[in-house]
Amino acid sequence: MQDASGRLLRDLRISVTDRCNFRCTYCMPKHIFHSHYRFIPRSDLLSFEEVARVAGLFAALGVRKIRITGGEPLVRRDVERLVAMLAKVEGIDDISLTTNGSLLTREKARTLRDAGLRRLNVSLDALDDETFHAINDVSLPVSRVLDAIDNAAAAGLSPVKVNMVVKAGLNEGDIVPMARQFRETPHIVRFIEFMDVGCTNGWRMDDVVPAREIVARIHKEFPLRPVDPNYPGEVARRWRYLDGGGEIGVIASVTEPFCGGCGRARLSASGSLYTCLFATGGHDLRAMLRSGGSDTEILDCLRAIWSRRTDRYSEIRGEQTDRPLSRVEMSHIGG
Repeated sequence: MQDASGRLLRDLRISVTDRCNFRCTYCMPKHIFHSHYRFIPRSDLLSFEEVARVAGLFAALGVRKIRITGGEPLVRRDVERLVAMLAKVEGIDDISLTTNGSLLTREKARTLRDAGLRRLNVSLDALDDETFHAINDVSLPVSRVLDAIDNAAAAGLSPVKVNMVVKAGLNEGDIVPMARQFRETPHIVRFIEFMDVGCTNGWRMDDVVPAREIVARIHKEFPLRPVDPNYPGEVARRWRYLDGGGEIGVIASVTEPFCGGCGRARLSASGSLYTCLFATGGHDLRAMLRSGGSDTEILDCLRAIWSRRTDRYSEIRGEQTDRPLSRVEMSHIGG
């Protein structure tokens, strides 16, 4: 199924909760979320059965990959049960999950793998505890996240993609140490430009460390060469160490937009469908699910939404940044 720009629908990101045990400054800054934000009532969350039904409908329209997100998805009780349900959806051949790692014990990782999870992304924005705490605003040691990555590998969820959001003046000094930490391992660090998702993270262009600078810093220490994407529309630009020490990825949504290849839809925990990470509004699927809408009716709705899709925010960001927009928060729809 193609949108108005000819982009095929291939990926579905599913948020299972808007709650998180971190308060990262680029996603859920504590001073905003403690004073103004009301979390989604549990009765308004989609049930696992409802999520699985929607996933099956998306699979019928061409979706092949699903990523489970949040908030922090592991705070949703028994999320492995959802993984098992999604693994049975005909047409879905890849299920991944993004986590901050704080709750990923060895037993949890093994349970997720046995349920059908195939890949894992773990967020880690710094290697020293002081900087790590400054970003996530909780007292959790970096070693806890490193243990989570080891737990994932032990469960067979390797290579792990380690996501680092880079913000100028905060953690840019950890770029090379992060590359060094995961060189000569199966894992792949993905350096992500600080993005203006939502309206609460105080984003400024001056806070962005451009992808080309990230690559240059690492290349100076560990020479790199570019490599081809694994598949059309892959968001991370891939770079491999010349000495064979592995690879990194760089996600440059701000300085090198990739809207033209985006085939991702996003389902919020409360059942709203968003067609862009930077969307200003969603489409309520929960009402259709709970009012007895048939599969045919919901499929027709999904076709209509995607076929009209024209989103390309990152390509027109320069035209938008001077005007405040009420964009959906990352904690609603994941990354």
